[in-house]
Amino acid sequence: MSDAARIRALNDAARHTLTGCRVLLTSGVQASGRLPEVLAAVRSFDDFNGDNDPHSEHDFGGVEIFGLRLFWKFDYFDPDLTDGSPDPSDPAVTVRVLTIMLAAEY
Repeated sequence: MSDAARIRALNDAARHTLTGCRVLLTSGVQASGRLPEVLAAVRSFDDFNGDNDPHSEHDFGGVEIFGLRLFWKFDYFDPDLTDGSPDPSDPAVTVRVLTIMLAAEY
C-alpha cells in the first residue's frame, strides 16, 4: 500500500468516526448552533475529486449546510505536538488534528 493510500485510509477512518484524531472546532463553528449537523456533514463527506484532493489523501473538504460554508482539513503533528509528523502514514509517530471551520475563518 502506498503512503497516500495509508494516509487516505487513516484520514477517512478518523473523519468518519472522529476517533484517532483530535478535533478542533473554530469559534465560528461553535457559535453556529449547528454542531451536530456540522459534524454529520463532515463525517459523511465523500465528494473527493482531482480539484479538492490532488494527492488522494482525503485531507481537505468543503460542505455547505443551512447556508453555512464549511471547510475541514487534517494536519499532522509529531507526538509532542511541537513539529510536523515525520511520517503521516504512520500513526505511531503522528497526531492527526481535524480542524473544522467556517470558510470565512480560513
